[in-house]
Amino acid sequence: MYVHPTNKYVRLEKPAAGVPMPQGSMPSDTSVVLVDDDRLSLKILEDLIASVHGLHPIAFNDPVKALAWCRDNQPEIVVTDYEMPGLKGTDLIRELRQQPHTRDIPIMMLTASNDQDLRYRALELGANDYLNKPIDAIEVTARARNMLGIRLGQRALLNRAELLEEEVRRATAEVFAREHETIFRLARASEYRDWETGAHIVRVSWYARIIALNLGLSEQEAEMIFRAAPMHDVGKIGIPDYILLKPSGLDDVEFGIMKQHTTIGHGILGGSSSELLSLSASIALNHHERWDGLGYANGKRELDIPIAGRIVAVADTYDALTSNRPYKKEWPAELAWSFLEENAGIRFDRDCVAAFRKGHTDVVQVRVSFPDGAPTS
Repeated sequence: MYVHPTNKYVRLEKPAAGVPMPQGSMPSDTSVVLVDDDRLSLKILEDLIASVHGLHPIAFNDPVKALAWCRDNQPEIVVTDYEMPGLKGTDLIRELRQQPHTRDIPIMMLTASNDQDLRYRALELGANDYLNKPIDAIEVTARARNMLGIRLGQRALLNRAELLEEEVRRATAEVFAREHETIFRLARASEYRDWETGAHIVRVSWYARIIALNLGLSEQEAEMIFRAAPMHDVGKIGIPDYILLKPSGLDDVEFGIMKQHTTIGHGILGGSSSELLSLSASIALNHHERWDGLGYANGKRELDIPIAGRIVAVADTYDALTSNRPYKKEWPAELAWSFLEENAGIRFDRDCVAAFRKGHTDVVQVRVSFPDGAPTS
């Protein structure tokens, strides 16, 4: 495609003095991809774009190579000829609009054709601007500045959206942290009436997290269980001291009262709009259910028991077995592991026991890091 090399095309117009450039969050040199199979036309266009402050031209005389570059990089603006071998300008526009990172960038098409239908087709495919050849230097630079302004506006909106999203994430994290602190302090308050220590609820939380991750739950799901697990025994607040602090085994009547701590805990925590408190309520209610259906409070069995309840059942049992209590001495770790494995598929979910065993090294580290009597906060 031939462009007459008169002064009209080689005069490089600078922005008028005193005309402010658009402001926004963009690289100091905004990449403008230029595509034209006519090398002279491409060179003139490249010089014109380079004359606009803030624009950096990247020229291609092969539209296929231009498209490949745009797929692997982030163009900010594209200016393309229409009639080219291999890929027409309209085809290039269509391809760019199908790529997520180029879906909204400003695109201008140039053509020597005066076909009105071609103009309509280009605009329908997503072209933002349309210029006829031979090109006018002043018009090209003015429209390039306008396209830069459009792109800067897009970037400013995107940055604003990202900023708002980050502010929402930060505010949500602060609320979540306050909820977690409230839960942990409430759990510790319940321990002032019990023989269990603050280290117990910390260890159970970490054990539950290990199981969750080894089961394949997401990091977010594991973190939620970790934060909710400390409340598993909060219902013991409602159990009388003569039962809660009894230094020997409980009789049937006393054990029946002790089992109520699951429903009491659920009553304390349930009904909240907080996802964390709702999960805590579910754990409090279900962590004494058994895989075979012989647990309490509701005799649920197998997969009817929520996954968080099945996880905490294993974590809580292991820590109880390996800790000193007024009515028993702590078990050796291997004996506790044997108990879990012998009861997998009976008391406990087999997968939860296997996931806990898989994290054996981490379990040992938790036990060493949070011994009874050590500060927990």
